[in-house]
Amino acid sequence: MEKWNLMAVVVLLGLTVRWTVSLNSYSGAGKPPMFGDYEAQRHWQEITFNLPVKQCAKFINPDWIALHSSRGYESQAHKLFMRTTVLIADLLIYIPAVILYCCCLKEISTKKKIANVLCILLYPGLILIDYGHFQYNSVSLGFALWGVLGVSCDWDLLGSLAFCLAINYKQMELYHSLPFFCFLLGKCLKKGLKGEGFVLLIKLSCTVVASFILCWLPFFTEREQTLQVLRRLFPVDRGLFEDKVANIWCSFSIFLKIKDILPRHIQIIISFCFTLLSLLPACIKLTLQPSPRGFRFTLVSCALSFFLFSFQVHEKSILLVSLPVCLVLSEIPFMSTWFLLVSTFSMLPLLLKDELLIPSVVTTMAFFIACATSFSIFEKTSEEELQLKSFSISVRKYLPCFTFLPRIIQYLFLISVITMVLLTLITVTLEPPQKLPDLFSVLVCFLSCLNFLFFLVYFNIIIMWDSKNGRNQKKTN
Repeated sequence: MEKWNLMAVVVLLGLTVRWTVSLNSYSGAGKPPMFGDYEAQRHWQEITFNLPVKQCAKFINPDWIALHSSRGYESQAHKLFMRTTVLIADLLIYIPAVILYCCCLKEISTKKKIANVLCILLYPGLILIDYGHFQYNSVSLGFALWGVLGVSCDWDLLGSLAFCLAINYKQMELYHSLPFFCFLLGKCLKKGLKGEGFVLLIKLSCTVVASFILCWLPFFTEREQTLQVLRRLFPVDRGLFEDKVANIWCSFSIFLKIKDILPRHIQIIISFCFTLLSLLPACIKLTLQPSPRGFRFTLVSCALSFFLFSFQVHEKSILLVSLPVCLVLSEIPFMSTWFLLVSTFSMLPLLLKDELLIPSVVTTMAFFIACATSFSIFEKTSEEELQLKSFSISVRKYLPCFTFLPRIIQYLFLISVITMVLLTLITVTLEPPQKLPDLFSVLVCFLSCLNFLFFLVYFNIIIMWDSKNGRNQKKTN
């Protein structure tokens, strides 16, 4: 009983933080003619209820979704309605998945499980984007987490169904698709494609096809309508990148304007090749040696590869990397906390644009304190705790003096945090030079990109050296 009382307190705390953030400004508030993501979500409601595909609650307030005339509609009642829909989605989909996932973790105490729920629910990036900026990322991320739970517990059909719902809700869930595919394919290969594995493969294929048909059925009435949806899902005409984003292409453009030099089709090919090459080793390893632990870390690696190298990435897409990092928070608390802090910092220009500085600072501090106290992260920096023991042993075969890796990582963490704090202070207190109006935004993106490249290498080291670490194998959940 005490366990569930503590869990209820943790969930209530998470909900309180969310609703408090929702009282602040949002994307595009009072900024015609483009407005922002708040208007984008309202506009989707408008066209859904008024154009061919419609089956919903127009009775709430017709003025909110009146075709054409409701553009830029703003009122306290409508803001309350929109914020409430995000909260309900969280309560129905994301939060139950987080609780169940943490309760299923093995070899950690009940208090640690509850602490894990607290830290995940306090992750500032998702709270600030969904409840501040305004989006519904918790829906797709929640379905993805249900998918992770399903396939990790051998409920493969239910897990596949949940992940199909995630992809069809938000196409950016393709960041997670290859690990799901490789993990399930690896399971089928392990069972044998001439027997039980083949049956599982057929069942999975039927589940995926049926799920997609059901989700797309309303759009199959007209060919042009289907093509229009596809064009909106994959907007390649927008170019290699749009706004300032902490990935390779935006950061590299500081030195070389790739968008101006290379034709669009070449940019697509280059980004595809870099993305594929960066995620291929982890995916091959997962296919050949499928395990829930390997699956979790491959989710991180693949999502980060997509974020860093793929075509037309938005700054908010870092949330797709942050979710699987939250899932390994109890395994590598120091590195996970560091990554999640950087992921929130990488969205600083967007958060400042939405006037969310104070909520950003408060939620980030609350998250950091929760992680530091719950997991004693500064005591978890040994080679073994960082999951780098087998890698270090391999390196020491050639460099016997290689014993300072944990100290290097501690110094890098300190440099990273100090730099993020200083750059935040500079951004909010100083005006950039007139000739370089985007200087601070570019610096935020460049610094974040350097951090993400480091994390990509780190997580791939864990994946590729995992089989040599007997202790880690025993801890597989």
